[in-house]
This record gives sequence, structure tokens and C-alpha cells, in this order.
Amino acid sequence: MKERPDTKPLQVRLLALPETTPSALYGLLEVLSSVGTIWPEMTGEPPAGRIFEVAIIAERRAPITCALGVPVQPGASFSDNETVDIAIVTDLAIDPESDARGRWPLAREWLRRQFDEGATICSVCTGSLLLADAGLLEGIEATTHWSAAGQFARCFPATLLRPERILVPAGAEHRIVTSGGAASWEELALYLITRFSSPVEAIRAAKLFVLGDRSEGQLPFAALGRPKSHEDAVIAAAQDWLGSHYDQPHPVAAMVARSGLPERTFTRRFKAATGYAPVDYVQALRIEEAKQMLEISNTATEAVGTAVGYDDPAHFRRLFKRRTGTTPARYRQRFQGLVQGPFQGPGRA
Repeated sequence: MKERPDTKPLQVRLLALPETTPSALYGLLEVLSSVGTIWPEMTGEPPAGRIFEVAIIAERRAPITCALGVPVQPGASFSDNETVDIAIVTDLAIDPESDARGRWPLAREWLRRQFDEGATICSVCTGSLLLADAGLLEGIEATTHWSAAGQFARCFPATLLRPERILVPAGAEHRIVTSGGAASWEELALYLITRFSSPVEAIRAAKLFVLGDRSEGQLPFAALGRPKSHEDAVIAAAQDWLGSHYDQPHPVAAMVARSGLPERTFTRRFKAATGYAPVDYVQALRIEEAKQMLEISNTATEAVGTAVGYDDPAHFRRLFKRRTGTTPARYRQRFQGLVQGPFQGPGRA
């Protein structure tokens, strides 16, 4: 992995060919471009700054029509002679009985040059055929769509094909990353965000775009939204205090006492200013903190509940499930699973 300052966005290029299908191409463009920017806009948290600078690259900058008749406007071309950090070939709509060798000579040369200059080269689905044609998969493990297994056996027998796998980082420093079927671009996106940014940013992307297991609906992905803007200084002071003291016993009573207002007046003004009743606001803050602890730590569930202010484990579990649609244990399994296993590996150098 070539060295570069952490303050500069990584240059990502999504390779577009006439055989490229649009879903992974545009899905990766949107998700990777959002990292470090959209989450702060949604939640009001401090911005992390753009992590990836993403563009579509093709033989020429002129518009092309890809598979299914979808128009593509490339933002870069092979002749730009730029050096990128990550290049991704998404799925290609080609006949499984066809010969994939020598089909994309200019793209093959561009990929080979980028790899030789230190880039990480990735593929989605049948995009791995182009990586193989560029000589990048010889003697290493790779995956592809199950329907292309026969094509690999005929055209690129030196590849150690693992079609049962969804994601395969391989080669020195894991600079070759292949993923399985067309929808596996989601796993690839989360892998790249984890590897080149952080597990926290990968989890944020999963929440924003509802990536991963959706069997329990959208509640597990929801986050506390951007605080409502208001000009009530008393309530703003209460919110500031609560941000550091939500784990204390009886925080609503403490906020009322600190405000100097009658309880009914405080409650009315708090709801008018924030959109929440005070007790609901406390619960939202506590559960949001619990979610973050479950996502990134192995702290026992009961200890997580205690840390955010709930001494009764059963009450904490009931409240957590009511607000997230799932149990604390299942929540941890869901989101920690996104950034473990093959998601571990060499990162930003």
C-alpha cells in the first residue's frame, strides 16, 4: 500500500464498460461518496471529512450506454494517467459460454498499471473476469458469481476460485479483493469503509443505507436525528448538562431542579424546544449510547445497561427492544458482524 497523508481523500475509480450493469456501479458511487459527510448532516455529529473521492472511469470521458440501456457519464478516462488508490470493476453482463480473454485490452492495461503503482484492485461478481484477464488473479484465491465458475475453469484455470465465498481479500497486503454475486457490492463497500476508514464509519454507512440483514425491519438501523434548533436558553442548558449526565439516577428531576422552573412548565418548554418529552429524550440518549457501546466493544450487556443508567437488566432489555426492534445481544451480533471476519486486514497506510 502506497503512503499518502490521512487528510487527503482516497481516490476511488469505478470502471465502466459497455457490459457493466448499473446497480453496483451507482450503488458504490453513492455509498462510498457519502462516507464522512452524510452521517453528520443526518445526526448533527461533528463532520469527519470526505474519506473517498469517487469517480466513474472509462476508455473515454464521452457518455456510454451500459448494460440494460442505462447511460453513464464517466468523470475520468484511462488516458488521464492518474494514479488511484482503489479501482473497482463491477459486474459484467456477458455470456457464461463466451471467452473472456483479451476482451477489454485497454481496461486490462489500465488495471495492471494501477496495481503496479500500488492501488488496491477490487471486483464485484463477474467483474473478476477482467481482473483475471489482467493477470491479477493468477495463483491466488478469488470469488465470482457462481454462474461464471465454468468460464474461469476454461479461461483462467490458474485462479484458485472460491465461488462459495462472498468476499475474498487476497494477495500481498490484500491488494486484490473480489466479491461474489451482483448484490455483494454491499459487502465490498462495508469492507472498504472498515479497512480504509474505520468500523464506526462502516456501521454508520450500514445504518444510513440500510445495508445488511433487514429481516427485523428498519428500527435497528435508525439513529438519533439532528437535534432540533431552538432558542430556549434554559432548555439548551438542560440539554448540555444531560449530554454528560444522562447516566445519573433521576436525570429529569435533576434538569427540572437546575432550571428553576415548575415541573409542568419545564416539561412543556422542553417538548416545544426539542420535540421530545424529557423522559423520552433521556431514553433516546441512553439507548443511542448503549447502541454505540454494543457496536464497538465486548462489554457485557448488563454492564452496558448499567453504564447508560439502567440498573435493572430486564428493564434495559425491554426498553432497548422497544426502541430498536431487537435485543441488545442481537443488535451487537448484527453490527459487529459487519466489521469482523474478512473485514479485518491491511488498511490505510
